[in-house]
Amino acid sequence: MSKSEAYKKGSEMRQQLMGDKLADGMAATVYNDPIMEKFGDYAREAVFGLLWTRPGLDTKTRALICVITDTATGRWPELELHLKMARRQGWTEDELAEALLHTGGYIGVPSVREAMIIAKDVFAEMRAEDGDD
Repeated sequence: MSKSEAYKKGSEMRQQLMGDKLADGMAATVYNDPIMEKFGDYAREAVFGLLWTRPGLDTKTRALICVITDTATGRWPELELHLKMARRQGWTEDELAEALLHTGGYIGVPSVREAMIIAKDVFAEMRAEDGDD
């Protein structure tokens, strides 16, 4: 089956947001069976190809929206991924921490606490990979 234009755009956007290491790692571990491959194809087309490439917001802003909505809805595995994507789009650790803290008054401190713990671990992992630790 040939891939749609949205799928192709989504593949490019996904690679840009995640970087080669993360995108390739997920392809090898998460999307490496027929069931998850179907989901991965859908996400590339619908999420990355249609949503992330829409006009009106830059990728940096979209990445922050993902971090905030993951925190508000308790989507912890996705938060790890979206924090990495947000850092790749130019958000600093301090800016992301401040954005998470700000949400505490609106969604509740327990969710923000969990998000901050995840952020601490993700940032430490990213610094170690970059040799900054």
